[in-house]
Amino acid sequence: MITKAVIPAAGLGTRFLPATKAQPKEMLPIIDTPTIQYVVQEAVDSGIEDILIISGKGKRAIEDHFDRNPELEARLENNDKDALFHEIRHLADMANIHYIRQKEILGLGDAIMYARFHTGNEPFAVLLGDTIIDSAIPVTQQLIDAYAQYRCSVVAVEEVPKDKVSRYGIVGGKKLSDLILNISQFIEKPSIEEAPSNLAIAGRYILTPDIFVALKNTSQGKNNEVQLTDALMLLTKRQDVMAAIIEGKRYDIGNKLDYLKTTVEYGLKRKEFSADFYDFLKEVIREYENKR
Repeated sequence: MITKAVIPAAGLGTRFLPATKAQPKEMLPIIDTPTIQYVVQEAVDSGIEDILIISGKGKRAIEDHFDRNPELEARLENNDKDALFHEIRHLADMANIHYIRQKEILGLGDAIMYARFHTGNEPFAVLLGDTIIDSAIPVTQQLIDAYAQYRCSVVAVEEVPKDKVSRYGIVGGKKLSDLILNISQFIEKPSIEEAPSNLAIAGRYILTPDIFVALKNTSQGKNNEVQLTDALMLLTKRQDVMAAIIEGKRYDIGNKLDYLKTTVEYGLKRKEFSADFYDFLKEVIREYENKR
């Protein structure tokens, strides 16, 4: 049973400067909902209500977002804005959220190390705070199901076009079923010729406590950062690590173009204005094409 989740959210968000100078990139909204709220909701929808967020300097807005705001709640309630009142109140009640600061930005692997006392001797989920995955069954739940079968660490992967493998961390190994691979290789941003597959790491994991031993034995790499994939590669030398091909669509909010695409797609899903928004996009495209 997976009862705890860890959400690393300590990155500086330099690709979104100046917007992230005074606010976390994880708080950038998709329409009216901060990115990290979608991530927390995925954990909750997967049956996990004990969540540790690894934050850092300048990330206080994340804590405030999931905290109570009695003055705002009272104003909404007094103005008969019941739907908004319950939505805001829900934020503080959706999970038991804890926080710890990563003292230096030394990579995802280093951030995960901060969770060792919170997770103890239990397996736990990891959800990257700047990645949203839209799926019928929450991806974290898909990984929990895979863990229940194989009882080892599980990495979420997605199929990407072969000509784009150089953008991602890619895994290779032996296929055990249509959706499960026993990992033997992790390669960061390989060339097409080097890539062992077209399965890219998708920002979700179930990790056993053995990961902490592997992380302790992982040297700092590029930019003096401890890479989680390096630690997972060490872990494969001692035990099985599975890749689960996810069913869903991943949105990487870590770069501007994908952020724009995500905002448009989620805007088209919103029933209250999807038709008007669709008409607007068609008009914008017509005007753009006429100017070319």
